[in-house]
Amino acid sequence: MPNEVVVVGAGIAGVAAARALVEHGIPCRTYDRGRRLGGRMAVRTLDGRPVDVGASFFTARDPRFVAVTEDWVARGLARPWTDTFHLATPEGLQGTTTGHQRYAATSGLRSLVEDLASGLDVEHPYEVEEVAPGPSVDGLPAAAVVLAMPDPQALDLLSDGLVQERAQLEGRSWEPVLAMVARWPERVWTELDGVYVNESPILTFVADDGARRGDGAPVLVAHADPVFSAGHLDDPEAAAPAMLAELVAVLGLDALDARSQPEWLQVKRWGVARPAQQRDEPFHLGDARVGLAGDGWHGRPRIEAAYLSGDALGHELVARLR
Repeated sequence: MPNEVVVVGAGIAGVAAARALVEHGIPCRTYDRGRRLGGRMAVRTLDGRPVDVGASFFTARDPRFVAVTEDWVARGLARPWTDTFHLATPEGLQGTTTGHQRYAATSGLRSLVEDLASGLDVEHPYEVEEVAPGPSVDGLPAAAVVLAMPDPQALDLLSDGLVQERAQLEGRSWEPVLAMVARWPERVWTELDGVYVNESPILTFVADDGARRGDGAPVLVAHADPVFSAGHLDDPEAAAPAMLAELVAVLGLDALDARSQPEWLQVKRWGVARPAQQRDEPFHLGDARVGLAGDGWHGRPRIEAAYLSGDALGHELVARLR
């Protein structure tokens, strides 16, 4: 372990950092506390099909991530989804907006992280307790350490002796999000891919998972407003009636029509879903050789930025350790 870099967190940023290190001959071990890799690119298998319950999609603009995306598409792991989403208010659909191409993953976004992690030394579930000066991980020395996770989780691991690293994270707030997955007997809404919901105190975005996956399944995933989500973190299922009523209204469905009611629904809680403030720096790496990367670094929070953050930190560690 003294000659190894230890990466804590096997979301896309941590795996990107680990891959950059290993591809340049730097020994690396990755730990993640989850049963599956992927972090916020989480997937649940419901009714025998994968459903993205964390991040909804990704874009590819930077040439480094474009190359990764094109490889996924060529191998059938990812697919171009749409460049057009609907706009809505609680009174119903209001038109569409067109932007960058959004991509989805055939087997869910988590499968892309698992693909990047292929061949890496990843141990999970494994709960790291402390990262201390040295640097060390749970009392064992390491050549360097990467923490690729939300700021509050990284703060919980950093010892008081890592003053500079803690200063990078303290005072930064993160927003919670509830994600509701609902399945209907049949598709009863206007054909769409996704919906940005404006002027709603309950919902912010809705994804048509059947369109996203390409199988036409009558499944929707609705994401809740952070303030609304914060009020239901202790009991996410209690938020379901209000979220469903708002979803029915946004889609312009008749609340009294039995066809507007789903067969089943589930609510997933994300206590630290996204950073409230933006950082333009791609990562932090000080003299203590403890690096910080992931969502919340490299500009606006998104999958591409998290990948680029981890990849950039990995390459910087290669340069320093050599």
